[in-house]
Amino acid sequence: MNSEKHILWFKDISLTDRPRVGGKGGSLGELCNAGIQVPDGFVVTTDAFIDFLDLLDAQHGIRQQIANLDPEDHKVIDQVTANIRKLVEQAPLPPELIQHLSDAYQTIGADTPVAVRSSATSEDSEEASFAGLQDTYLWQKGDAQLLDSVRKCWASLYNPESVAYRLRLGLPEDQLAMAVVVQIMVNSRCSGVMFTRSPTSGDKSVITIEASWGLGSSIVSGEVTPDKFVVNKITSEISNKNIANKAIEHLPDENGGIIEMPVSEERQKITCLSNEELKELVSIARRVEKHYGCPQDIEWALPHEKDLQGEGVLLLQSRPETVWALKDKAPVAKPAARAFDHIFNVMGGQKK
Repeated sequence: MNSEKHILWFKDISLTDRPRVGGKGGSLGELCNAGIQVPDGFVVTTDAFIDFLDLLDAQHGIRQQIANLDPEDHKVIDQVTANIRKLVEQAPLPPELIQHLSDAYQTIGADTPVAVRSSATSEDSEEASFAGLQDTYLWQKGDAQLLDSVRKCWASLYNPESVAYRLRLGLPEDQLAMAVVVQIMVNSRCSGVMFTRSPTSGDKSVITIEASWGLGSSIVSGEVTPDKFVVNKITSEISNKNIANKAIEHLPDENGGIIEMPVSEERQKITCLSNEELKELVSIARRVEKHYGCPQDIEWALPHEKDLQGEGVLLLQSRPETVWALKDKAPVAKPAARAFDHIFNVMGGQKK
């Protein structure tokens, strides 16, 4: 079987391929083809997941089990999803998929550390982000860890939080699938996130940047308070700067995965970004927002000088900002039969 059914490289995909590569995969391909520096990698397509799930579904009716759940019955959701995840994690992978994954990994380089990241078809859209509801496995090395992480990412589609979220949104289970991003890891000197719209006020005229030492997982997990910069989008003037006490950092574990390490005392209270790096981040944030045409939530990394992935800022992900976008779409008042009824109701009057 043609490996392209199961494996697609970033350079060959864009957002239009979301049904096959998921939101995260599509965005990485889009960034790559827009000339933004992205660590190389490939996507295990939704076709691979569907082929795998069809075998399980024929025996266990997984999709129907999920569709029948009450989104408010958390106890039953926990029980049902735990059983499904166990099935997915323990089921054997089709031999042809194992071969395609191994071949793609060898193209990247034997034992190259990779991030294995869930990329559901419904995630990272303007309507639903799914951020943090499905799994990511960092610094995975070798075929065995790669195959195990892919299966765990598929299983995370059935995390109780993810299932409850999509049930509340009314997303049809038979239209949902999971791709998996496999991306070369960056051994980051510092990492972070940036928002091209203020996450606290919704202000579209600023870029908010958060940064800390080591891998960005320490920020995403909330284990460290990052440095924070608020920068004017037009003038690049820093309007707010807060240097945090960054006591720990996440670093690669040579056996796979990440470890938490203390930050040396002299680095804890100093900024992890130079003025030049801050300017580069602002410039990239503007480019990405212009490309997508809407405010973005961006993950980035600055590699050590010896990292082979390149110099300067590398983007690991970009997705539409959803919190303020959804507030913008919400109607401020229910439609009334007559225009002045809005004013009348606000004033507390009663229609006769």
